[in-house]
Amino acid sequence: MNENGLINRGRIHWFPGHMMKTLRTMQASIRQVDVALVLLDARIAHSSRNAEMEEIVRAKPCLYLLNKADLADPCITARWIEYFKRQGCGCAAISAKQKQGMAMIKRTIDQELSELLARRSVRGMTGTRIRMMITGIPNVGKSTFINTFSGGARARTADRPGVTRGKQWIAANGYELLDMPGVLPRKLESEQTASNLAFIGAIPDDILDIEELAAGLLGQLLQTCPKVLQQRYQLTEQELQLGAYEALECIGRRRGMMQRGGVVNTERAAVMLTDEFRASKLGRISLECPPIGESV
Repeated sequence: MNENGLINRGRIHWFPGHMMKTLRTMQASIRQVDVALVLLDARIAHSSRNAEMEEIVRAKPCLYLLNKADLADPCITARWIEYFKRQGCGCAAISAKQKQGMAMIKRTIDQELSELLARRSVRGMTGTRIRMMITGIPNVGKSTFINTFSGGARARTADRPGVTRGKQWIAANGYELLDMPGVLPRKLESEQTASNLAFIGAIPDDILDIEELAAGLLGQLLQTCPKVLQQRYQLTEQELQLGAYEALECIGRRRGMMQRGGVVNTERAAVMLTDEFRASKLGRISLECPPIGESV
């Protein structure tokens, strides 16, 4: 971790061979689909983008879906939606585990493809299925989205990155969904991006130092939402002024995570803090706000 509390991006390099294969598969498959759905994590709507992947899908109408919106700050999510729409991009906030938003997504897809659907109607092809490519970084919820959208468990899911390894076609009523494995950028643009991806679990925890990861997250939360930490972990005003590692020790002590000799088990505390953040037990927190005056 550097002096700013961020994880050194040079220490996070996770781009296994199947990711390169996925990019080639996307390039070869994009002609077979009518629309691309790009899932982003609403908590890190910028860091969860992959410019190389988005360049491929720009050949088709594209809809951005801010997934896990139920875990993110709703006001910031609304600002992200406006940001994308100002750039002329379709965008909607969803929680892939909830069925309520699927009808809205289908209406938005129909709007994006209105010209194509009109041409199909003229040709008597109204029953032809709409083919959609589902893309995003690892662990962003693509397979969960597909299962909810299609109304059944048809794609493998897990709360860790790297479960989907090859493309899968899934039929869902009037749609065919092409589930693509998650792909991270080959080069992470900044230490903030690397840290954000690690915080939400897009990079496997087992290649990271969990205490460094938790301290980096805690350092950011101490700056952006200290009152949340104070309420959740009963930290004092003085403890909120401590460095990230010292604050992690305080949290571990409050939760009774002690070892022999009165030493705090900071590894246990780190796992707990990271898990509670990812499960939104600290509340609905976004780690990124939309940029001002920048284009998509």
